[in-house]
Amino acid sequence: MKLSRSRVPDILSLQSFEAAARHGSFTRAAEELSLTQSAVSRQIKDLETQLGVALFERVRQRVVLSNAGARLLPDAARLLSQVEMLALRAAGSRDVKGQIAIATLPTFGSRWLVPRLTDFLAQHPGLQVTVTCRAEPFDLNEAGVNIAIHYGQPVWPRASCIYLCGETVVPVASPMLAREHADPILTAPLLHMDSRPMLWVEWLAANDETTTDGLRGHRFDQFTLLIEAAMAGLGVALVPTYLIERELREAALQIVRDAPLKTDAAYYVVLPNDRASDPACSAFLTWIRNSVGQ
Repeated sequence: MKLSRSRVPDILSLQSFEAAARHGSFTRAAEELSLTQSAVSRQIKDLETQLGVALFERVRQRVVLSNAGARLLPDAARLLSQVEMLALRAAGSRDVKGQIAIATLPTFGSRWLVPRLTDFLAQHPGLQVTVTCRAEPFDLNEAGVNIAIHYGQPVWPRASCIYLCGETVVPVASPMLAREHADPILTAPLLHMDSRPMLWVEWLAANDETTTDGLRGHRFDQFTLLIEAAMAGLGVALVPTYLIERELREAALQIVRDAPLKTDAAYYVVLPNDRASDPACSAFLTWIRNSVGQ
């Protein structure tokens, strides 16, 4: 059963409430919103009547949030932020022919996807792209996202996972560290991804290395940090080659042993179940699969 529209607060009332809560003053809220103090007071009174709760208490010439107001404030601020973003997106899309919102893993997005987006946009002039970084599965429709890049197993709520590619990691280090160690993998610190704590153990087992501890070394929660740590000479990292194309080309990193390891998981393109036939999503899917193939 839906709530009657007459009981749904309007945006102006929520704006007055949020500003008054932030400033602790109806007068300063009115100045920010270019309203009179009485208009702000009236809007908040109307909001309290709609909700059936008191949102403020007066304490020593200041207005202080009540318990009900404190509970409402985070949701009101989030809603106003979403409305502001909606308005900005609408204003920024006046001259575009289509839109696509892409969620991607942070390092994959910055090091592989974004440098190649000029090619996709050249093939689809007039298409506006929004790129956000998300590391874990989420509700695509609720977040306003059309398509996502996912690493792991092909499992995503209310969406379909389409195989993109597998992943192979290689051991890399800075040239300086490589010169200082006869075999950096055995004597230098190992650099680990928090989300893949057993990767070095698997690599060592696959290469019959039994004389070194695969859990020793330093840990990072993003590939970007891991790559920077390797370039800074902190140790040896296992990294997918497509994330370090520039570093290998410019000799900021070098492969210290020609022994790649194929990981168990893979990359997938994720489409909401109701977006399978969306033209922009289909175009992006075709483009990224071709780009990965190249």
